[in-house]
Amino acid sequence: MPHSFNKTPNHVAIIMDGNGRWATGKGLPREIGHKKGAESIREVMSACQDAGIKYLTIYAFSSENWQRSDHEVKKLMDLLRYYLTHELASLKKNGVSLHIIGDVAVLPDDIQHLIAKAELETSHNSKSVLNIALSYGSRHEIINACKSIAFQVSTGLMDPNTVNEVLFSRYLYTANIPDPDLLIRTGGEVRLSNFLLWQCAYTELYFTDTLWPDFNKDHFLKALADYAARERKFGK
Repeated sequence: MPHSFNKTPNHVAIIMDGNGRWATGKGLPREIGHKKGAESIREVMSACQDAGIKYLTIYAFSSENWQRSDHEVKKLMDLLRYYLTHELASLKKNGVSLHIIGDVAVLPDDIQHLIAKAELETSHNSKSVLNIALSYGSRHEIINACKSIAFQVSTGLMDPNTVNEVLFSRYLYTANIPDPDLLIRTGGEVRLSNFLLWQCAYTELYFTDTLWPDFNKDHFLKALADYAARERKFGK
């Protein structure tokens, strides 16, 4: 039976799982795993551009990750500072527009400044878009959207009859970003972990046991091949 699909997804989302386990398995501090995982981001971003994939969204730090040890959170924030500072030139050179989705207001002030700077300086890039989910939780995102819409309705600024899926999506962190076609989760876990719950209603899911620091271009191409062999019906 012939398949009906877009062979190349327009938007790929990734839950980058396994950094800590990768490091622990090698007798290394967990932060080394996070640092090695950042290298995988570069490789996958390059593979996306080679494949003609416009949008890449990565789950870098969830709202639940704040509950990790103070030491690990500090190391993650240090890595984020390093990435936003030292990868900016590469993003600009390769035509990547950077967007941060999540509750940015709870991040340290200096990181908020680095985010604003990086987003501004890459805003005119049009080759591809890298969305990084930081301090992100999908349920919180959906609740905030509901509150914003409820306020608009209660003050008479919005007719409740105009609320539909398209309008609701405009109140999410991902407004103006198409829903993911493919979501990849590394590390052997098989769940969404509060990531893009609304946006992934019809997303194709791909799970692999490979830990994120070991995930490379070949693994990514295997996921794309799996996606290409599927028939997307969207409930029809």
